[in-house]
Amino acid sequence: MTISVDHLTWMYETMYKIRYYEDKMAEAYAEGKNPVFNIGAGPVPGEMHLATGQEPAAVGICVHLTKEDTVTSPHRPHHHAIAKGVHLNRMTAEIFGKVTGLGKGKGGHMHLFDPDVKFSCGGIVGAGIPHALGAALAAKKKGKDWVAVAFIGEGAANQGAFHESLNMAALWNLPLIVVIENNQYGISVPKSASTSVPSNDIRAAAYGIKGYYVKDNDPIEMYNVSKEAVERARKGEGPSIIEIETYRYLGHFQGDPEVYRDKNEVTLLREKDPIVRMRQLLIKEYGIEEQQLSELENRAKQEVEAAYQFARESDYPAPEDALKDLFV
Repeated sequence: MTISVDHLTWMYETMYKIRYYEDKMAEAYAEGKNPVFNIGAGPVPGEMHLATGQEPAAVGICVHLTKEDTVTSPHRPHHHAIAKGVHLNRMTAEIFGKVTGLGKGKGGHMHLFDPDVKFSCGGIVGAGIPHALGAALAAKKKGKDWVAVAFIGEGAANQGAFHESLNMAALWNLPLIVVIENNQYGISVPKSASTSVPSNDIRAAAYGIKGYYVKDNDPIEMYNVSKEAVERARKGEGPSIIEIETYRYLGHFQGDPEVYRDKNEVTLLREKDPIVRMRQLLIKEYGIEEQQLSELENRAKQEVEAAYQFARESDYPAPEDALKDLFV
């Protein structure tokens, strides 16, 4: 399948932006939490789940989406939000708990909502699938060619919401795509110890829908299967499941001791880094100059740095406003 250079460079720049954003968030989150880890300390309190290494899952499908398409995300949402076009300044301010955030600082890292680009983050395992199902139903009822994408982890494929939503989506022939990011572990439990099938794409057969599997965290293959799934959904050909074999380089949460996996595992995974592979592909196969790629990287860095500066310089909500806007 031919891929335009514009799509390829957008994917590369967005993956780079996601990685740089998560690296910066890891630093910000660690402030004030050492030498003894204190989840409530520092400028970014609470639990934090980063997506370093999982960038291909987000960019490979979001490159095919428009502002009118819906995306829902679980507790590890930054890469999806960035790829969908969520306002980076307001997203970062929200994570820092600032009044300039998407939810005026009241939602935080696991509850990011941006109606301007139809993005929402439920935070709970599998919770976003019924929301995406509703968006897909709305699209069909309104006669629109909009698509709804629900990102979940492989553990969420064992939740009731997964099966119930896909059954309804298949029955009503809805434009729903469920993207399963198989990062090998549900918290600390390996997939082999929790799931009876080798890959969740084969579960699509139970609903009479299309299933795809993307090996080895490959952004190009993710692009190709996502293109087909999105085109099918827009044409009224029904829902799909995409499972991508991806990898999180960090723990389930920041501060995770990761005693459940061999430290050499992460080293081996980083040797197959998708951003490095994508950069090499653009240079060798598409003749893009390193200078151009460096310019894309610098632009991504500048955007991220500006977002963090905006968040740090923004004000916290006033105590007397704590309960405002919670009930409408």
